Amino acid sequence: MPLDQARTELSTTEEARRQIEICNACRYCEGYCSVFPAITLQRSFSDGDITQLANLCHNCRGCYYACQYTDPHEFQINLPKALAEARTESWERFSWPGVFSGLFQKSGVALAAALIVGFAALFWAGQALRPESGEGFYAFLSHSVMIGIFTPAFLLPLLAIALGLRAYWREVGGAPVRLAYLVRAFREAARLKDLSGGVAGGCNFEKEDRYTNVRRWHHQAVMYGFLLCFASTGSATILHYVFDMPAPYGLFSLPKLLGIPGGVLLTLGGLGMAVLKTRGEKNLGASALWGGEMAFVLLLSFTGASGLALYAATGTALVGWVLPVHLGAVLAFFLTAPYTKMVHGFFRLAALVRNAQQT
Repeated sequence: MPLDQARTELSTTEEARRQIEICNACRYCEGYCSVFPAITLQRSFSDGDITQLANLCHNCRGCYYACQYTDPHEFQINLPKALAEARTESWERFSWPGVFSGLFQKSGVALAAALIVGFAALFWAGQALRPESGEGFYAFLSHSVMIGIFTPAFLLPLLAIALGLRAYWREVGGAPVRLAYLVRAFREAARLKDLSGGVAGGCNFEKEDRYTNVRRWHHQAVMYGFLLCFASTGSATILHYVFDMPAPYGLFSLPKLLGIPGGVLLTLGGLGMAVLKTRGEKNLGASALWGGEMAFVLLLSFTGASGLALYAATGTALVGWVLPVHLGAVLAFFLTAPYTKMVHGFFRLAALVRNAQQT
């Protein structure tokens, strides 16, 4: 059977395994990201090994441009694409409930827009239930309504992600976790070490001969922006329930000092990532899911931007219109999180923990 024909009949996992075995024999890229040192630790690769390596990959693409076996060579190595497809397939396989698997990836832009508009309309209609008195946001939507909606919308997706991570850990053969493994994994995640591709000048995601840390910086802006926004919400919750200090909060309060820079980083980082995605080669990733990934990035950025717009509108009648839109974006983000690329952060952290165990 011709090599090209045989390759087309391989499953996603089998194709990734074929390429990884060639990489393991070559070892030219051994000094690149964490994937290649992990490959050299073994001679054969189970399905769980492929899943682990796929989630360890950050798609920096340096290995592709350095490889001598890419097309038109008969081996046709395209490891970033093979691992991206195996990685996405694993997320869909581990998603719970499975009925939503792949839904966002296939029609992300339309689904995100529909959810934001739909939820915003519901929040706008819910303003009819607002109390006769209230300050800040609570003058437009009662605190009890917000809590009643967002508590399950936050906890249920976390449960779905936790179940997916448990299935992932079983498949990759994860051992009991020690503190040292967690510390190493969180340290590497905080620096996004593997987005440098093992090269001091960064990765070449955008262009073959251009090494840059721009993609790494945008990812860090989104990651830390999201964490700051989450910390802002957490601090406001503590102030409300522990210290009996309900919103609204002043400019120099902890929720605002965390939330404003968080929103700026989330918005700008998300827009930067969207621009980079338009410049990168689609064929070096899971090209069929490009639209879903772009929709997720734009949803992140819109959530941050609408939060900043809401702050700017504070004290005006515009709050009644901006608040439903922002809450709709946040609710859409929470509910779709287990089925969008948002899960890559959780699975890559798990992959880093597993890699720390193995190395």
